[in-house]
This record gives sequence, C-alpha cells and structure tokens, in this order.
Amino acid sequence: MKHILIVDDNKTNLVSARSVLNDIYKVTAVTMGKQALKFMENNSCDLILLDINMPEMDGFEVLRRIKANEKLAHIPVIFLTADNDAATESKCLEEGALDFIAKPFVAAVMRSRISRILESEDMKRQLADKLDRTIKEVTDIKSKSQQDALTGLWNRAYTEKAVNELISQGTRGALFMIDMDNFKAINDNYGHIEGDNTLKMFADTMRKYSKEGDVLCRIGGDEFVMFVNGVTSKSAVGNLAGDIISDLCYKIEQKDFKTNSSVSIGIAQTPDDGTDFNTIYNAADKALYYVKQNGKNSYHFFSEQREAENERSGNLVDLKYLREIMSRADSGKGAYMIDFDSFHHVYNFIKRLVDRGGYSVQTLLFTAVDKNGAHPDENEESIALEMMEQAIRTTLRRSDVSTRYSARQIVVILLNTDDKFGNAVAVRTIDCFHKLYTGNAIDFEYSISQMVQLEV
Repeated sequence: MKHILIVDDNKTNLVSARSVLNDIYKVTAVTMGKQALKFMENNSCDLILLDINMPEMDGFEVLRRIKANEKLAHIPVIFLTADNDAATESKCLEEGALDFIAKPFVAAVMRSRISRILESEDMKRQLADKLDRTIKEVTDIKSKSQQDALTGLWNRAYTEKAVNELISQGTRGALFMIDMDNFKAINDNYGHIEGDNTLKMFADTMRKYSKEGDVLCRIGGDEFVMFVNGVTSKSAVGNLAGDIISDLCYKIEQKDFKTNSSVSIGIAQTPDDGTDFNTIYNAADKALYYVKQNGKNSYHFFSEQREAENERSGNLVDLKYLREIMSRADSGKGAYMIDFDSFHHVYNFIKRLVDRGGYSVQTLLFTAVDKNGAHPDENEESIALEMMEQAIRTTLRRSDVSTRYSARQIVVILLNTDDKFGNAVAVRTIDCFHKLYTGNAIDFEYSISQMVQLEV
C-alpha cells in the first residue's frame, strides 16, 4: 500500500481524511510541521497532504525544508487549504506543491487527486528507471568499444584520448611500453589458448602495479602501454618497471615455457620527452627498441638514449676516429656477443669477417648539416634524423647494418660492397631522404671508407 503522511493541526480534519483514505492507503497523521519533519528523518512516505495554516511553522515553510532535503525533495506534496482564491493556488504551485485540495474537502475529489498524482509519480519513476537502464546500457556499450576484448584493458583510441587529457591538465607521469619477448614461440609451441592466458596474466600484473588514475592499455598482440600518473622520480619509475619485469618473468617461468620468453619495457616521461600522447608513445617505442636490440629482459629510458646521443653530438668525428673508438674493446677471441649498449660490437664482429678475407665492406657516415651554416634547430634536426633513418631502411639491404651514432650522425655498414656501389648507395639514400623530408633547413653529407684487414 502507498503511504500517505497527513499534516494538519485540526484533529477533525485528520480524522475525516483518515476515514476517506484508510481503506486504500497506509495513513500516518501528525498535527505539526516539526512532527512531520521529525517523522521523515527515519520513515518514508509516498505523498504528503500538508495544511498551509498551522501554528509555529506554516505549510509553506515545511515544504521549503522538505525541498531543501535531498532525501525528501522527490516526495509529492498536496496542500490542504481553506483559501481557494487564485493567489493562494499560484503560491502553492510556486512553492513546489503539485496540487491543492480545498477544505472542507470532498472525499471523491481528494481520492481522485491523490490517485492521479501517485499514478503520475509512478510513471515518472518508471520512465526514470528506464532512462537509467538505457544510459547504463549505452555506457556499457561505449565502455566495451573502448576496451580490449581479451584483457579488459583500454584500447589505443581511448588511451590516447585519456593520456592527452591528463597531460593537458598538467599531469606529469611516465609512459611504459611493455612487450613480451619471444611471445610468438608460446603461440607456436603451446597454442593460442595458452598464449591468450599469458596475455591475460600480463594484464592482471599491470593492474597489480597500477593505482587509481593510471591508464592501462593493450595496443595489440603482446604490446601493452601503461601511463603511470603522477610519478616523476626517475628512480621510482625505474623501480616500478623493474618490479613489473621481475613479477612477469617469474610468472612466465612458473608456466615452464621452453621459449626463452622475457619482458622488455621502454619508458618516456612527461613533459621532458613530450607533451602529447603520440610524442611520448614514439619515444617509449624507441626506448623499447633499444632494449630489444641490446639483450631484452630489461627497461630503458628514452631520455638516457637521447642524453648519450647529445653528449656525443658535441664532438663530431671522422671515419678514422670512429674506427678507432669502435675497435678498442674487442679482443678478437671467443664467441661474439652483442652488449646492451654497444653497436661497436657489431662493427667488430664484421671486422673479424673482413680480417679472415673474402669480404668487401664499406662504412658510411652520414652527418646532418644546416643549409644556412648555423647550428641546426634541435627539433628540426630530430625530424631530419628520423627521415634519414627511414630513407636508410628503404634503400639498404637486409644484410646491411645501421645505427644512430649521435643526434647528428648515422653510421652504416655495407656488406659485400665496393667503393663504387657504396657511393651509389649513399647518393640514393640522400635522394630518398630529400623525398621524405618536408623541411628545408637540414641536409646530409656523407663520407665513405673501406673496412680493411689488419696488418699482420
């Protein structure tokens, strides 16, 4: 039964109203506004019949207090009044009442008006519930469209938007590019179901090390992104990356995969490495590539890579000096291993092949120069270096080797190549660069030298 609260200082009116409504509704009657407010502190009702003219607190004041209370404001109110003039009616509606009933009231009229308003309120609640359900369904659909179906992490599109919004609000943080080494071997050797379970384990581990405000994403395949919100200390970021790698590697080891799988992380920080998602994403990707090329199963900061390049760029080298510093660390004995940060190991490995005879190898050194003769703009120079690297990837063979020596120089090793072909490759690479590079401030010069046998 619907519950109606009647508030009227006239007990005769209360008795009369009870007799009219008792057989249809549960009725509670009080004689003062304060009693009504006290009753509603711990009780609920579906409608209030409220007398206007009462001592101590009139009906208008009672209604104002009801509307001011968030828990009570939704309860419909009908005023009871002996004044049936237009001014009273207008004030009743202005104060927030849904209707008014003139006293002495007519039983049929009272029942009809109460019934109409309760039916209307029920319909409003049903519509509101339906709207809430629809909004929830739409929200769920939208959320699912922004999530990775397998892991439940956010997808690339949502992550880009969320991270850009955080950065625009002045948030500082770090972007982790997390990749599983040799994941394909798990799918190939143990099946895609086991591979999917491993990816879910990755996602759960990321959740374990995240906090509210972080953004977790699966880019695709075995590539994940984690934006660590508010952590600016390099040591803290490094410790977190190390913990994630250790935990993931332990869990992979527990699965007893015979795939030599591990975890690599590239790290970029805001605002030092970029002030938008795409910039820090690309920076973290480059840092991840560095880890992949230097032993895997570790993490690397993009800033460290850039600092090392910038430090070297202060002192341009020629090929003779470059050959000397690359050759210093190689003993020439035993199996050749690629160190974490040493391209010169690759150089020395190829040098061994040359020393054994039968190989003609050319070394190219590309150097960025400002066409106006001034020191190049750092941002423009970075763009030009990226375009040159792309030109090298386009024009060189898979057997050739390239690395960025500094922020201004790129070294290329051309296998089984004579001087004539090496010069042709250099010219073709620079031509390709000119097609890719849309700026007009930077150009490249090159020098070339044959890698020769050591004298015995």
